[in-house]
Amino acid sequence: MSQRLQVPKMYKLFIGGKFTRTESERYFEVFEKQNGNKICNVSRASRKDLRNAVESALAGYKAWGSLTAYNRAQIIYRLSEMLEGRKEQFTDEIKSVTGKSNQNCNREVQAAIDRIIFYAGLADKWTQLHGTVNPVQDGYFNFSIPEPMGIVGIIVPENNSPLLSFLSFVLPVLTAGNAVVAITDHKISLPILTLAEVIATSDFPASSVNILTGNNAELYKHLAGHYGVNSILNSDKTLDEKTFVELSANNVKRVYFIQPEDLYNNEKFENYRLVNKFAETKTVWHTVGN
Repeated sequence: MSQRLQVPKMYKLFIGGKFTRTESERYFEVFEKQNGNKICNVSRASRKDLRNAVESALAGYKAWGSLTAYNRAQIIYRLSEMLEGRKEQFTDEIKSVTGKSNQNCNREVQAAIDRIIFYAGLADKWTQLHGTVNPVQDGYFNFSIPEPMGIVGIIVPENNSPLLSFLSFVLPVLTAGNAVVAITDHKISLPILTLAEVIATSDFPASSVNILTGNNAELYKHLAGHYGVNSILNSDKTLDEKTFVELSANNVKRVYFIQPEDLYNNEKFENYRLVNKFAETKTVWHTVGN
């Protein structure tokens, strides 16, 4: 382990804006990629933990979704400043779980910060996010406004850019005003749980972001079939797409299958469309008086 890398012996689940003990009392061991040395333990989420996270996210959605797009943009931007202050720590943690060079890890952290700034700018400036006035016949006024979908479940598998991939999934969802219940593979969870520490001290409403560690099909099935989850963004192949869609169809939720590299390797304008997937358009009619 790097001499600079100082982490707790045990990481808990991030639910309701704080770290909480798992109901199962089970945990995963996290090892360094290069030499196999143990870094720490992380809690292993159970079905009950997932239910608690979804229940918590409902409160987070009410708080986060009710903010103006301008306020959400400010909060998201401040997150980039907080990451900048812990850039060295994130670099070390990414190196430990991926085995990449210092230079590549540092580039990933900077790309993650840039991605946060991008979505902060998008939150209150993109037309499809703050609504449009529609041309209609005389005597009527018609406008369309996007509204958050609610709670979005996100599954992040093991990959070689853990921080950037996680933010590439979460930021479009938050930008549209939704709350998040994310399940991340334990092997890459260290920098993501450190990000949770940063979020806990930021201005994000408690429960707007909830992070569980786990990588088993049963947990994914429970997420897919949970009636409190309005949409799912999945990039893990543990559970085949057919089964995933069948489980989610019982409560009619939208499911998107996207690979991490499709998010963080594409040009940024491609991610505009992804934000719009997590906002539902509401059209309002008014009669204009003579």
